[in-house]
Amino acid sequence: MQKDEKLNITKEKLLDATFALMEETDDPLNVTSRQIAERAGAKPSMINYCFGSRENLIYQTFQKQYLNFLEDKEIAKLIASDITPRELLKKLHFVVAKCLVENPKFTKAITPFVLFNRDLSQDSFSFAYVKKHYAGRKTDKECKLIAYEMSSMMQLIICRKEDIKKDFGIDMNKEKELKKYIDMRIDLLLGE
Repeated sequence: MQKDEKLNITKEKLLDATFALMEETDDPLNVTSRQIAERAGAKPSMINYCFGSRENLIYQTFQKQYLNFLEDKEIAKLIASDITPRELLKKLHFVVAKCLVENPKFTKAITPFVLFNRDLSQDSFSFAYVKKHYAGRKTDKECKLIAYEMSSMMQLIICRKEDIKKDFGIDMNKEKELKKYIDMRIDLLLGE
């Protein structure tokens, strides 16, 4: 077996172990590198070697689940549809927001990483649609920043959904109110 193939197998085992452990616990922030490595049958040092940190591993675990979700036929149809980039962003962000609301353990675990440590040089999923929306009226850097603001603010708000409900009367657990919030955020960030 080739070294790269072994490394990819180890990465997958670490991702799967992280997902399983996070599903089993009440507080995913308490899942340790040692527990993940033990479940994956790997040395704890492989987490840093493969992912750079436990936090990035948790983020990549969520990303893997998210990408699997995006491969869903309904999402693929939505992406292939001829709706405007603004409307597509609203629909996709609603789907992601709903996923974050329904998976509070992952939301709590990944939000600090996304806000403080995610590699901002990497294009986000929303970037292509923000860029398409502006059609050359904004630079790539401006579009990347807008896409980052869309996702990071949404995650932060959902992470604090109980405070948002108490202080602002928006119940993110109700689809209608969540959709209204997402639509408002996209309209605010895309302007015009």
